[in-house]
Amino acid sequence: MNKMLLKLPNPKIFSDIVTIISELVTEVRMKVNKEGISLTAIDPANVAMVHFKIPSVLFSEYNIDKEEEQLGLNLNDLKAVLRRSKPGSSLLMERADNTLKIGLHDRIKRDFSLALLDLDFEEKPFPSWEFNSVVRINAEAFVEVIEDCAIVSDACTFMAEPNKFIVEAHGLNSARAEFSSDEAEIFSGSSLARFSLEYLVKFIKGAKVSSNATLSFSNNHPMRLDFHTGDVKLSFVLAPRVEQTD
Repeated sequence: MNKMLLKLPNPKIFSDIVTIISELVTEVRMKVNKEGISLTAIDPANVAMVHFKIPSVLFSEYNIDKEEEQLGLNLNDLKAVLRRSKPGSSLLMERADNTLKIGLHDRIKRDFSLALLDLDFEEKPFPSWEFNSVVRINAEAFVEVIEDCAIVSDACTFMAEPNKFIVEAHGLNSARAEFSSDEAEIFSGSSLARFSLEYLVKFIKGAKVSSNATLSFSNNHPMRLDFHTGDVKLSFVLAPRVEQTD
């Protein structure tokens, strides 16, 4: 009988990632293989894409005797269970037929069962593009800038030059932030692109996972936003905002 048994001593980062992704997609297919747990999903509007990976080395137990397990999950259900974990809890996950058994072990052992979903959709690989501009920035600083823009508009513009990165938004009011190469690592030609703040406000919650953000974009091309901590990866792709003209 095939068996999957995983034990994660500190489930907070997994819980945070599931909570962040659940704002973009609800039903997902999570993959478990020898390398770790991963997920790639596209939001229902086909505007954003998300990817995460937690490597197997972070688990204190990691037993999987199939090449790969695919777990169809409702992220809202998984999020609700993971939120019941406390500091010092350990997380156990075990597959039993069409059920994912989840154990939260601290002073007491608490066990949950989630029904696995039979999801039939084509999964696209997470893209790897070359970008004209790559900016590595303090994640909290980027959060502040995006939140500033969100109070004046529903979209913002990224502009990058070799030693300068600017984020600005305009409505009736405006907001603007400028970073020099003293405040951010900027690897860039000249790029300009506009993106929806509705999505960016969700993406920046990745700052819970990493203290650094890497933003990659080109002229009017999808952008990529990475929050990586060690071997844990959380990445987003967002299509550019195309303004309608009369």
